Formats: sequence, C-alpha cells, structure tokens
Amino acid sequence: MRLIYFVCALLLTASVQSQQTLNVYPTHWWAGMKNQQLQLLVKSPGIGKTNVALKPYAGVQLKGTHTFKNPDYLAIDLQIGGTAKPGELQFSFAEKGKSAKQVKYILKARDKGNGRTRIKGVGTEDFIYLIMPDRFSNGDPSNDKVPGMLDQSLDRSDIWHRHGGDLKGIENQLDYLQDIGVTALWLNPVLENDMPNRTEHGYAATDHYSIDPRLGGIKAYHSLINALHKRDMKIIQDAVYNHVGIHHFLYKEMPDSSWFHWWPSYTNTTYKDQTLMDPYAAAIDKKKMSDGWFVPGMPDLNQHNPFMANFLIQHAIWCTEEFGLDGWRIDTYAYNDLEFMNRCNKALLDEYPQLHIFGETWVHGVANQSYFAANNIDIPYKSNLPGVTDFQLNLYGIVPALTQAFGWTDGVNKLYSTAAKDFLYKDPKRNVIFLDNHDISRFYSQVGESIPKLKMGLSWLLTYRGIPQLYYGTEVLLKGFANPDGLVRQDFPGGWAGDSSNKFTAAGRTPEENEVFNHMRSLSRFRLGSPALQHGKMMQYVPEDGVYVYFRYDAKQTILCIMNTNDQPKTIAASRFEERFKGFSSARDIITNQDISIRDSITIPSYTLLTAELVR
Repeated sequence: MRLIYFVCALLLTASVQSQQTLNVYPTHWWAGMKNQQLQLLVKSPGIGKTNVALKPYAGVQLKGTHTFKNPDYLAIDLQIGGTAKPGELQFSFAEKGKSAKQVKYILKARDKGNGRTRIKGVGTEDFIYLIMPDRFSNGDPSNDKVPGMLDQSLDRSDIWHRHGGDLKGIENQLDYLQDIGVTALWLNPVLENDMPNRTEHGYAATDHYSIDPRLGGIKAYHSLINALHKRDMKIIQDAVYNHVGIHHFLYKEMPDSSWFHWWPSYTNTTYKDQTLMDPYAAAIDKKKMSDGWFVPGMPDLNQHNPFMANFLIQHAIWCTEEFGLDGWRIDTYAYNDLEFMNRCNKALLDEYPQLHIFGETWVHGVANQSYFAANNIDIPYKSNLPGVTDFQLNLYGIVPALTQAFGWTDGVNKLYSTAAKDFLYKDPKRNVIFLDNHDISRFYSQVGESIPKLKMGLSWLLTYRGIPQLYYGTEVLLKGFANPDGLVRQDFPGGWAGDSSNKFTAAGRTPEENEVFNHMRSLSRFRLGSPALQHGKMMQYVPEDGVYVYFRYDAKQTILCIMNTNDQPKTIAASRFEERFKGFSSARDIITNQDISIRDSITIPSYTLLTAELVR
C-alpha cells in the first residue's frame, strides 16, 4: 500500500456503499496569494464523470472544469480573490443517478514570518552546505526500511543501496553545521521516490506531495526547517521539473498521454545544450535535447501541456509557502522547456521577490552557461533565472588552477580567464560556486589528495565572488571519484551509531583532517562578519609565473588574496597593487593572525592561498 503523509486523502461524506479516498493536488492552499488563479487536479475513480458545484464562499469563484481521457481525473479552475478569508471550501461532485459526494478543501492563512524568519532568500552573505540526506546521519533507524515501498535495500557497504540517513539525522547535527559557519542547507530531493532501486539520490519522484517516509516524512521535514529558521539558518529545496520516476502516479495512471514526451521508439536526450543556442542547429537536434528522456526510468515531462505546467508551478509555490523555503536549486535546468522555466521562475518570484533560484547548468563554456541565466546578451531567448551552479568556475577555474601547470591559457590562467567573462551575466554574484558535489569527483581526490591544495581550494571558495557551496564531508577529507565507482556519496563518518570514527568531533578526526577542518572553519567564521567577502566588489590581476592575485573590497574593508600554484615559494612586488594598497600600512593573515608587510614585497609559500585583511 502507498503511505501518504500529507493530509490529501479527503473523506467522501456522501452516502455510498463503501468509503473511498479522493486526492486533490495541491492538497490545500492559502488565502491572500498574489496570483488569484488556482487549478486543482482531483484524482478519484470516475471523478471526471461528475458535475462539480462549489458552495458559495466569499471571494472564491469556480471558473470551470476540465476532463481528461482518463475519467479518474478532473481539473477545477478557481479564482481566489483578495477578499477571500481562510476557511473551508465545500465541493459537491454529482454523477447522474447517484448521491453527490461532498468534499472539503482548506484555505489556510499565510505565515506572518514570510520574508522575516522564513522565505528570506539566499545571497552572497550565505555559506551553503549540500547534503545527500541518505548519507549524512541516521537520526531515526525506525524509518530505514518502510514496508510496501519498492526499494527494500539497506546496505551501507554498497554505494548504490540505501544507507538510512534521514532528516532527523541532519537536525541532530545542526550544532556542528552552525559551528563551521554554514548558514544554509541544500538537500538533494526529499520527495517520495518509490522506485525499485537506486533511490538514494532522490531525483526520480513518484509523488510530489509526499516527503519520502524513509527520510522521516513531512513531520520530520517541518521539524528540520523550523529548527533551521530558529537558528537564523536557511533551507534550499531541490526541484526536478524535467522528469519524474517511472512509478509516479501521473505516469502509471496518466490523465492522458499528452502529459509526457513520446517518440516512436525510446529516445534519450543528446545532452547537447549547444543545440539550444546554435544559430545553425537542426530542429530535430533541438527536440532531442529538450524532449528526449534523461534515462529510461525517468519519463520526460511535457511542460507545453498547460495542466502539467500548472501542476509543477503550483507545487513549487505550495512547497515554498508550506515549508518556508529560502531558495530553490533546479536540477537539469537546460533540459526543461525554457519558456516554461521563465514562467515558473516568474510565478515564484512574483509571489516571493526575496526568494533565490539557481539552476544546474552542467555545460561547457561561460557563454553556454550564461545563456541559461539572466544575462547581457542580445539574443532572442532571454532567461530570467537569477543564478546558476557555476560549473565554469569549477571545470575551467579552480580545478585546472590547482591541477595544471601554469601556461598562457592553462593552470591558474584558466581561473582568471573564466572570471573575466563575468560581463556576460546580469549579476554573476548570484551564481553558486563550489569545489565538488554529488555528481562529480571529490575535490580532495581531484587534487591528488594534497592537503595544501585542498586548503587552497577552500580558501578560494570562501573568498571569491558568488555564493559558496560546500559538499558534505569535504571539510574532513572525504574522497572518491565519480567514475567508475561512484564513491562520491559516502556516509559521513560518525553519522551512524557504531561508526568506527566520528568526524563530527575533533577527537574523532585525524591531525590532517583537523588541519583542514580548522583552516576552513577559521575562514568561514571570519566570513560571517566580513562585509567585503559577503557583499564586496572583486578586482583581479593577470596571473604571473603561476601567482594569481585578487581583492575583495568595499568602503569598510579590503581582503587580499594571493594564490601561489607553484611547488616553491614566490616573491611578488607590492608596487604592482598600489591601486588597492593605497591608504593601507600592512595586512593581517586571516588564518594565522600574523602581520604581513605590504611595503616592498610579499613572499607566499608554495601551494598557498594567502588571505589577509588590509590594515590602515
């Protein structure tokens, strides 16, 4: 049987021989929303054959209904005016020759904390920590397996099986996260994923209005988010608009076939984002990119279908209001219908102007990436997406900076050159920068398990432009390559009872782990009170001899960052940076608190990113 944790099974009060459940999506709504149009999708046996009536309710009008090929679905269009008050709407569903079914639908009052204690948005002042809930901490072993769900695996020795981490486990570790300067959590998807296997990642939803019970369900999600907001921390939800799991009820029991993309035979996406912007692209190549399926087990949603579009957009608004979300990360952004994405983004931002939305843009080239974001390019398609996951500053930035020999276009010059293309974005500061995530190899492994290089990467992450995002465990030297073994989704040591070590504590970490941990913690906590690092401008200098210098500054503070990517110390002349040094007498190392002379020259040890605050 399907376990449903939302109050979405409404009791039919009509006189019938046996009681049945009736599902309504969204499960409830709110009075006082700016968009007064609401489309309910009702699912119940034969509901499409009924005539619908709404008991008079001040400020609410029933505008029309829609039937589908599948008679078990019905769509109801409502207008909820500004005068409508919270309360219960009462619908009757009458079928000829049968007693009418009476159904209640709740209009709630909106939360008064919106924009103040919740739904505050995410910005450059924040430090995001990305968690795969199944792999971080197991706070409630009773939900490790849920009877009736298709995936009954529970094997921590197998990277592809479930491991039992949950939302309660994350809540239990909030002291640790806040101590290291984290201000916002981004969780991989938490919606129900009732698929037969590979459900640890969460990207194949089977019910949009159910939080996966193996993570603790809606009660645990509310509890975690409330705990975050009480600490003045934030929550980012992961959205998947492009596809669902093949066991989603909308696919297994379709209203009609137009809700999904179909081909004469199975057709995969080409993953070629270039076709969307290529002035010479063939129409079929564009279609395969956007309408092809991501993988065989994830049906591709037809966002041109207005009912599917409404279902997805209303769900995003529903989650934002219900849980008090501060931001959205959008999975596989480039594979969606981009006009739909503009419509969806606008709907969210119209309702919540302070909300931050950033999309996954795993593409190649700053021009490609900026195409999907709000940009300064004169092209027919104009995106309204505020920010992106900045793969360019990863793939063509910090990774080659610390893994390639210095050259005209190689090594740290790649980082410099990539940042120089920020003119393409409307606001590059809203992009999320990162060292690694759940899909790519661990940064520690990418830099050859070099402690100095990992520390350099963390220093870069916390001092560069944009919103920094750390993948769980990077701070305690978790390692692994994405291919072929997938060992980038290990458990956080100490998150399970009986773990041989507990990396949440200093005593459980090795000296090397504590060295990196303390380095990151010192800088992240400094950043919490640094106006220059949180909101300041950036100025960069052309790298010379493997040394790259950039500044973060505002009217109150200036931070000097010198990245020496060489295997030997380098000395640079201070006179080159007179533009930024003018008015300052010295600098103080943020990590060591030692004074640094900036009068004549500065010597930087090998494989070091010096971060220092200028002193007048």
